[in-house]
Amino acid sequence: MFNLFLSKNVRKILKRKDSDAGEKGKALEDLRSSLFNELRSSEGARRYQQRICGPFVALTFNFLVSVGIILMNKLVLGRVGFNYPILLTFIHYVVSWFLMAILKALSMLPAPPAKASRFSSLFALGVVMSLSTGLANVSLKYNSVGFYQMAKIAVTPSIVVAEFILLRKLVSFQKVVALTIVSVGVAVATVTDVQFHLFGACIALAWIVPSAVNKIMWSNMQQRENWTALALMWKTTPITVFFLVAMMPWLDPPGVLSFNWNLSNTSAIFMSALLGFLLQWSGALALGATSAITHVVLGQFKTCVILIGGYLLFGSNPGITSICGAITALMGMSIYTYLNLHNSDDHSNKTAAKQASFSSPKSKLSRENGETHVGNAGPESV
Repeated sequence: MFNLFLSKNVRKILKRKDSDAGEKGKALEDLRSSLFNELRSSEGARRYQQRICGPFVALTFNFLVSVGIILMNKLVLGRVGFNYPILLTFIHYVVSWFLMAILKALSMLPAPPAKASRFSSLFALGVVMSLSTGLANVSLKYNSVGFYQMAKIAVTPSIVVAEFILLRKLVSFQKVVALTIVSVGVAVATVTDVQFHLFGACIALAWIVPSAVNKIMWSNMQQRENWTALALMWKTTPITVFFLVAMMPWLDPPGVLSFNWNLSNTSAIFMSALLGFLLQWSGALALGATSAITHVVLGQFKTCVILIGGYLLFGSNPGITSICGAITALMGMSIYTYLNLHNSDDHSNKTAAKQASFSSPKSKLSRENGETHVGNAGPESV
């Protein structure tokens, strides 16, 4: 009798465990299917990207990856001796495309918008991506870091002018002052490392406009046309790869076949390519969550942090002039960040006021159930 009672209790416990396991499995399956359905539509994928990766997360992600790829590319171009910047960029984009192909095969790549962009817009973005990234690496090869940073300063006014011409977008006077402080501070911080090279200077000047247009298009297409970062990367990467192949004979030196492709060198190049994919993705996320100018300011913030961090942590001595310039630039960035937050608060308050004004006539209608009063209240709410 006791054994029968014990066996019944054991059966109940096992049945309860099976039902709990079934409920957990069902919940996991529901979560997986909801995520899959969300990624299948461009609007759902866009909302998911905004929910998971807001401005702070996107900018932090891009900042950390940028520092990592700088160190890795210094290793590849310096110690490894891989002196082919366009080919290195080409490898980055091929690896990125391969990783996105795996995501697409697993149905994890977000869908493009229902109302897809014109092919001319995607083609133009692919072209300026190849010019922006390829010419940036060539400029790093021929110019000093200081001259490269000086060229990056010119990207900020280029973006302001280009956004005004293309999008009729104005920047407030306070933000112009803050951006001027940032640019002057970065110029002072990097002026001690400026070395002039005629060909490198021409490349740097040719890089400024594609870099500005690239950032504007990435930000605009994500925010206005509901593209997600990965979906837009998937569409434009083949175009970028094609134009990088066309640029290789003109900007890369000969002798790539004689390079020592041993395991150590190949691993370093492959790690650089993985970081290149993360840099492209994080940069696209940051541009989609913020703006082109904010992304440029983030790059200048990275320069100042590396310079001041080296001085404080590792005892490097860039000079008092460079330190003062970096501190001035950080002050300008703080002002710019404050102005952005203040404007976003004003915008949210205006949106809330509009919603309240539109909802008040509806509440009056429900209370009084009369059309005449609504007609009088309508113009006041607009």
